[in-house]
Amino acid sequence: MKELWDAYLVDMSGRAVAAIMPYEWKALEARFGALNGEAITIADCRAHTAERRAAGRKDNTILTELGRLRMVLVWAKKHRLISEAPAIERPAATTRKERHLTAFQVRALADACKAPHLALFVHLAYGTAGRAAAILGLTWDRCDFERNKIDLEDPEITVPHKGRAVVPMTRTIKTRLLAARAGAMSDYVIEWAGEPVKSVKRGLATAAEAAGLPHVHPHLLRHSAAVRQAEQGVPMEEIASHLGHSNPKITRAIYARFSPEALSRSAAALELDDGPEEVLLRSA
Repeated sequence: MKELWDAYLVDMSGRAVAAIMPYEWKALEARFGALNGEAITIADCRAHTAERRAAGRKDNTILTELGRLRMVLVWAKKHRLISEAPAIERPAATTRKERHLTAFQVRALADACKAPHLALFVHLAYGTAGRAAAILGLTWDRCDFERNKIDLEDPEITVPHKGRAVVPMTRTIKTRLLAARAGAMSDYVIEWAGEPVKSVKRGLATAAEAAGLPHVHPHLLRHSAAVRQAEQGVPMEEIASHLGHSNPKITRAIYARFSPEALSRSAAALELDDGPEEVLLRSA
């Protein structure tokens, strides 16, 4: 199976999926690496699922891993590297509970952060709607205080990666960035003791508990920012640009339902109460 996987990886070179596949293979290699692709059975898939569940992995993660395995096998059959692509059994997808933070909760979370760099991360992640990796990798040279812009795209990243954007620097963020820059000890905006910070997951979880909030992970701040924009009636195309989405259809599929305009016309068409026209007709 490893030879098929490597061949597929070469074929996908230059695409975003190529950057993800090594992590997926790390989870698959022990069980499937030495197997002949055509010899993989349902029992193998079920054993992988059981093993990953026992390791604490969610079903959606396992579904993605086995889904990639299936894609490689289908590709191999298409290129006549194998005669048949065996059936790959995957766990059913689980629906994630929809959750986002209000602006009030974001402020409470930031106030509960004991470390200044963690509070700054909260404000940046929400105020820019940027990905956690983009915020943690942000350097001062990409903060334009004259034009009030923040460039979340890291020029040193040369491999395919998820989209990032150049976003406006809000007044709230600018005030905090100026204060942080005055005491900066490195080129990185988010730093601790002069060193870049690799993760804020534990710090956010602790701050959330102190603020009386459910568990908060870094991506929740980005998601909450997009929900807030949609609730305020910001056009989906503008939200997509802010999020770094290359296709506004993705943004619309996730956030259109939060817009005050969502289904308003279709709901109005079903109105049964007397409107102005009916009142006038009755009084005539």
